[in-house]
Amino acid sequence: MAGKLVALGAASLAALVLAADAHSSNPQIAGLQVALRAHGLYRGPIDAIAGPQTTRATKAFQRRAGLPADGLAGPRTRKALGPLGEPLFGRRALRRGMVGWDVSVLQFLLARHGIVVRIDGHFGAATNRALHGYQRQHRLEVDGIAGPHTLRALAGGRPELSPEKARVAPVGVRALLGHWARVYGVDPRLVRALAWQESGYQPGLVSPSGARGVMQVLPTTRRYVERVLMRRRAPTSVSGGIQVGVVFLRELLREFHGSESLALAAWYQGPASVRRYGVTAGTRTFVANVLALRRRGV
Repeated sequence: MAGKLVALGAASLAALVLAADAHSSNPQIAGLQVALRAHGLYRGPIDAIAGPQTTRATKAFQRRAGLPADGLAGPRTRKALGPLGEPLFGRRALRRGMVGWDVSVLQFLLARHGIVVRIDGHFGAATNRALHGYQRQHRLEVDGIAGPHTLRALAGGRPELSPEKARVAPVGVRALLGHWARVYGVDPRLVRALAWQESGYQPGLVSPSGARGVMQVLPTTRRYVERVLMRRRAPTSVSGGIQVGVVFLRELLREFHGSESLALAAWYQGPASVRRYGVTAGTRTFVANVLALRRRGV
């Protein structure tokens, strides 16, 4: 970002796969964790947080299954996981005897409501009793079936759990960069290169000027993106910070008519400064470094 000094030691940036925000969770991730545990690859807690252990286990499974190790629990990965890999929560009614990803999420949500139940993806007698208890507590029809009303109550308005929008968050910084690049139509290779140049994919990095996160977005830039470009607040998470950075990069590409070099220059130097004074020597070095990183395929 404009006015920042970023000093990176390449040797200290070996850990490319970092967790999404440790304080944010997506209950669908609980289904992934259970499935990975069943394959002997995940030994962490079923906490629905896409942390480093989940990231490593996801990529290890993908390599074992001969899939691209991108950290995304997409349809091919979920299918390869077997019975515990599908379907996502919210896609079907759940009843005793069923096995699946969505059963794991159901059990996780019941546990979140203080009901003791094993989270293993198998809808047995214990899960049946737990669901009956939840339905009684919430004045739902007590039938032991997680149908539309029960699923809606358990979802609590979270979009990732709604039948229409059920999805799994990307796992790991590199996957998040690719995800938001594709959402906003920006070259993922360019986004990854810019993020590596700025932070080495370090979510917790804060520059002396106050730029934060993987994309090193200044607070003033974040406010501009949220108020003017997005017209809504982005989550205060690793994913939200990346989203803001990608939206801003897309705007710079538009302002400079698709010129990647000028957009990157504006990112580093500031768009008004580039228009008024041209690209400075320090900015040219920054742009060259980012484009070189893209060619290397970081």
